[in-house]
Amino acid sequence: MREHFLVFGSPRIDEDEIEEVVSCLRSGWIGTGPRVAEFERRFAAYKGASHAVAVNSCTAALHLSILAAGIGPGDEVITTPLTFCASVNAIIHAGATPVLADVDPRSMNIDPECVKARITRRTKAILPVHFAGRACDMDPLCALADAHGLTVVEDCAHAIETEYHGRKAGCFGDFGCFSFYVTKNIITGEGGLILARKPEHAARLKVLALHGMSSDAWKRFGDEGYKHYLVTEAGFKYNMMDLQASLGLRQLEKVERYWLRRQEIWARYMTELADLPLTLPAPVEADTRHAYHLFSVFVDGKRAGITRDAFLTAMTGHKIGVGVHYLSLPEHPHYQERFGWTPDEWPNARDIGRQTVSLPISAKLTDEDVGDVIAAVRHILT
Repeated sequence: MREHFLVFGSPRIDEDEIEEVVSCLRSGWIGTGPRVAEFERRFAAYKGASHAVAVNSCTAALHLSILAAGIGPGDEVITTPLTFCASVNAIIHAGATPVLADVDPRSMNIDPECVKARITRRTKAILPVHFAGRACDMDPLCALADAHGLTVVEDCAHAIETEYHGRKAGCFGDFGCFSFYVTKNIITGEGGLILARKPEHAARLKVLALHGMSSDAWKRFGDEGYKHYLVTEAGFKYNMMDLQASLGLRQLEKVERYWLRRQEIWARYMTELADLPLTLPAPVEADTRHAYHLFSVFVDGKRAGITRDAFLTAMTGHKIGVGVHYLSLPEHPHYQERFGWTPDEWPNARDIGRQTVSLPISAKLTDEDVGDVIAAVRHILT
């Protein structure tokens, strides 16, 4: 038994990151300023993208992307039922209607054939989610978008390092939305970012993210002289702060090192849990790069001899933090009441949501931590 509880998704924070945050505090520039601009530039360079707009969450990124695409009331956006509620809430906040297409039972990503069946004359966009860091099957999804004139908004909250057929996630669609929340592969505490293909979209995203003003704070209060702003539309308070970007800048320098560490943990889990009555993640597809954001196993009560929820409780009893990613969206009362959704309409997402457990896979984990996770799983199931 561990002495201390292993917190699920706890990020790795090193001294250089702490020093950068302190330096930001001492600079006197804490709000949106030069560090945010530098973070945007470096993240765009990492992705090979032309336009990046940093915001305060991936939820904000999704919301603004849908608005910048001109999508609103009367329009439909197709997305997955197996995702965090933010993916659907962003559609709702924009005034559009979410439409769900079921997932592939092994990849857990949205099934292009199910998307095709859901397209109507009101469909304006597809919002695929690269689940757990595994790339969605973007070739058929992009083909559907091209054939029907649809916007593609990629939810890349799990997919900072993800690649598909030689291209980086977030660069297939019109918009790619990223999360730097505290459990993500690189973090800013809270934070998000949008990659935009078109410069006019990027320009509007900048305005929408800060009250609809024509100039951000850095430009208004910088050393080049005061600049008046004009409110061009009713925007939002979605900007990222330099305090957040200071952490992100140092984290971004380590993105590949952290990815390699999670790959090691993933491989060890795959080897040392292979003989247990669990369903392990599907192998990584050829010509893709998995971000290894989540390691999700399926606990089938009949096969494992224990229910999923009892397994969660048992892991916690061993002082191992675990996650559920995710109960399918139609399980939640708000969506049942608002849209009349029932879980049985999307059986693959339903079954995954009722069996899935995410094991710790943070770059912060030591070899001993990983051994403790494996030992706890084996003790419960054998």
